[in-house]
Amino acid sequence: MTMRHIISLLLENESGALSRVAGLFSARAYNIESLSVAPTDDPSLSRMTIVTIGTEEIIEQINKQLNKLIDVVKLIDMTADVHVERELMLIKVNATDGERDEVKRLVDIFHGAVIDVTDTTYTIEITGDGEKLNAFVEALSSITIHEVVRSGLIGISRGEKSLG
Repeated sequence: MTMRHIISLLLENESGALSRVAGLFSARAYNIESLSVAPTDDPSLSRMTIVTIGTEEIIEQINKQLNKLIDVVKLIDMTADVHVERELMLIKVNATDGERDEVKRLVDIFHGAVIDVTDTTYTIEITGDGEKLNAFVEALSSITIHEVVRSGLIGISRGEKSLG
């Protein structure tokens, strides 16, 4: 059975590390649904979150191959564990006379923030899980959307368990 997996890894913050991880996926024709990477509190390490879809066998193979990469310090598949996941979305929408109040009302309902205002547009910041972000876009169906940027998913295990 194919399902979504969230793989989180610590890797050396070195030139080419991201390329080697992405290359592993492309060489085996595995798709990356989402990829997020940034330094941790230790500047020599980066945390990478990869969202991919596959069978248990494919995911097991991916994890084994990732663990073989010299840059990878530690890896966990967070899918089976209790975790928190979030994504950031910036969305620029039409905000002229009649639309301004409606857009602001939706932003408030979804606990977002208007972070830039012009005479004709609002740029909005929304964080949450993917379903929340998708629901916000759907709620804007009567409003013209100019641009959408999504960060990709990041996640962290709940409780005492940690990657690093």
